[in-house]
Amino acid sequence: MRSFILALGVLFAATTAQAQSVVFGAGYADFSDSNSKDQAVFAVEYQHRPFYEATRLSATWGGALTVDESGDVHVGAGLIGIYSFADRWFVEGSVMPGYFSESEELNDLGGSFQIRSLIGVGYTLNNGNKISLAITHKSNASTQEENPGVNSALLRYHLAF
Repeated sequence: MRSFILALGVLFAATTAQAQSVVFGAGYADFSDSNSKDQAVFAVEYQHRPFYEATRLSATWGGALTVDESGDVHVGAGLIGIYSFADRWFVEGSVMPGYFSESEELNDLGGSFQIRSLIGVGYTLNNGNKISLAITHKSNASTQEENPGVNSALLRYHLAF
């Protein structure tokens, strides 16, 4: 009987907890340095189940990989916050420090340590998946002598599982 109650508790927790998701994004990167090469950008992000949930706010950990058309790469991990409002609408923000590697010298951001910040707005679909529009900024937060940064606008699809 005890294991039956435990199994019911686990099943209930699994069905009420918010799902993890993989987020696919595509957009355009605009480097702040006028000599850099602006270009298409693609991103994939993993968002774990929330470790904190309130009525409208949730917080979780995640990781992101961003690659642009010329092969510049950023991989980072950090904190993600989601605030739900209205019916199915949400605002998302995240901060993910990580490693950046430029494929072209013109796209140098001043060092390999770069922090990606994101702000986005989205809508939850009937099936639980989401779509969002996000703006990201990568910079080294003036930890290096040079800090030109890069901004991106992304259309994103959140696949829940």
